Amino acid sequence: MQTRKLYYEDAYCKRFTARVLSCERAGDGWETALDATAFFPEEGGQTADTGTLDGVAVTDARERDGVIYHRLAGPIEPGRQVEGVLDWAERFRKMQTHTAEHILSGLAHAKYGYENVGFHLGTDCCTVDLSGELDRAQLDELERQANQVVWRNVPVTARFPAVPELKDLHYRSKLELTRDVRIVTVQGVDDCACCAPHVSGTGQIGAIKILDFMRHRGGVRFWMKAGSDAMEDYARRYAATVAVSGLLNTPQEDVAAGVERLLAQRDGLKREMAELRREMARARAAALPETDGHLLLFFQGDEDALRLLANAGMEKCAGVCAVFAGEDGAWRFVMASRTADMRAFLKEHGPALGARGGGQARMVSGRSTADRAALEAFFGR
Repeated sequence: MQTRKLYYEDAYCKRFTARVLSCERAGDGWETALDATAFFPEEGGQTADTGTLDGVAVTDARERDGVIYHRLAGPIEPGRQVEGVLDWAERFRKMQTHTAEHILSGLAHAKYGYENVGFHLGTDCCTVDLSGELDRAQLDELERQANQVVWRNVPVTARFPAVPELKDLHYRSKLELTRDVRIVTVQGVDDCACCAPHVSGTGQIGAIKILDFMRHRGGVRFWMKAGSDAMEDYARRYAATVAVSGLLNTPQEDVAAGVERLLAQRDGLKREMAELRREMARARAAALPETDGHLLLFFQGDEDALRLLANAGMEKCAGVCAVFAGEDGAWRFVMASRTADMRAFLKEHGPALGARGGGQARMVSGRSTADRAALEAFFGR
């Protein structure tokens, strides 16, 4: 017996009653089949609905051979009537987002001839893959046109055309389908084969926003949000803008310019600090004592400063001049010698020093996970 799909009959069904056909243990949960359900299973790139059956949490739903199996947190007795309650906020946001994706994909197909070759609608965001590349300006225009469709509040319908009619229809589909094809139509915008629930009118979407994009397998992948998700995303971004505006003491519309100024100041200070550290390195290099053994130095500076000290130190010692910057477990080092092959030295003693790196015969550099006491013990300080 196949499960009656109530979400096809009424996408806005939030509560329903059904008879339990089976309930079996599955891992750390229970797998339950009903004679009818409004829970949409994971399918077509969309994650499953969640909610409850007689108060027992439904965490997932999957379809196999026409039967929809609900993943439950506890068992339910077969044969009894149960009440199903969907997490409607989650279901409706998916309906908003999925219909928004149809609008964007339909417009991209009409304008550029691109196909939707990938779609994932999860709990936090939606990604769409198109078969051709689009830049930011083109995606912005696509978003603008999609929102105009939303504001026109055109009808969204779904039907199963008969096979003879299906042959003459022009619709988008990732797969070659010949029977039981459900066509979702956004009036005047798109016809697409789709198994998921949708809003009944585009005005219920509210807003569509493309967040980001990247080149992907010869095409484009973009991240989008719609409806309540888009509004929540805007609220978070607005709150962040207000906070940064306050920290910078800059009007909200000038936040980007304020951050640019702050970064320029930071970069200038970093350059000044680096030069000061190099001056300190030069002063310390001039004061290095001569020694017949190794020379171990700890100095907080950039690699140029470490190299400066290592170059100076190897002229003052008969062994290895090792310069370390950082802290226990996370050191950067430069080691140099005028008497030893440093590549061979690093290969032989690297394990004892927790050191990995590379370089030339006279100088090597890299990172070490040793503690200071171990370094001092090795180099005889």
